[in-house]
Amino acid sequence: MQWLDALIQGVLLGGMYAQYALGMALMFGVMRIVNVSHGDLVILLSLIGISIAGAWGLGPFTVMAALVPLAVAMGWLLQKALLNKVVGDDPLPSLIATFGLSLALQNLMLQIWSANSRSLPGGGLESRSVEIGGIYVGLLPIIVLVFATGLTWGLDLMLKRTRFGRSLRAASADVEAAAMTGINPKGVYAFATAIAVGILGFAAVFQSLRSTVAPADGGAQLIYAFEAVIIGGMGSIWGAFLGSMVLGITQAIGFRINPGFGVLAGHLVFLLVLAMRPQGLSGKG
Repeated sequence: MQWLDALIQGVLLGGMYAQYALGMALMFGVMRIVNVSHGDLVILLSLIGISIAGAWGLGPFTVMAALVPLAVAMGWLLQKALLNKVVGDDPLPSLIATFGLSLALQNLMLQIWSANSRSLPGGGLESRSVEIGGIYVGLLPIIVLVFATGLTWGLDLMLKRTRFGRSLRAASADVEAAAMTGINPKGVYAFATAIAVGILGFAAVFQSLRSTVAPADGGAQLIYAFEAVIIGGMGSIWGAFLGSMVLGITQAIGFRINPGFGVLAGHLVFLLVLAMRPQGLSGKG
């Protein structure tokens, strides 16, 4: 029973990681933009959400309704003001630019919110649970998994079935050829980054509900998102979801083996996949 419980908890944890990974899958896996500030954006949005809730006494889902449009605007501005100037075949300029942005965001957050940890009050949602076959499962992780599945399905459908998705894939494959067909690659990239950061708005609310956040916490979210995308396979939205599940389940089982082994187990599986199947579990090769 304990291993079944570990499996269930791992899937639910994977739902949280999937919300980190979807934006990374879109930017890194599809557009080949290395956004080192990915995790810091999650923490920044979390802290903004906590401040909004504290100032107006709003519930978590009302905060989410305000935070997601703000995140979309931040993503669009990030691409327009910074990343469009450094994007190209060489990923190094975007890596350097977003590394600098990461440091700036961390220092900005320290100045505004200090180094103290804080969380978003959920009105008891974060502590509620439901019983499934003798196993108690948290209600919040279930909601997180439902949102993650819906976001994955919607993003994958958008990339495959819409004109924007076709334009993005064309611009990612060959910018000059896409421009010759009438596509505005920089405009498409700005919209894609707006979506990627917008998804982090959902992740920010759930992250600040399930645990405390502090300005220095962005690195962990970045690593988990990166590992999930690589495990699942570059360029695949459902692959990122699969990678998140693998990472979450591995960590949950690792925690059951030894409380200090969980995070390390996830890193070891990432290295194993990278060594044995570098194209990822869903990649072709």
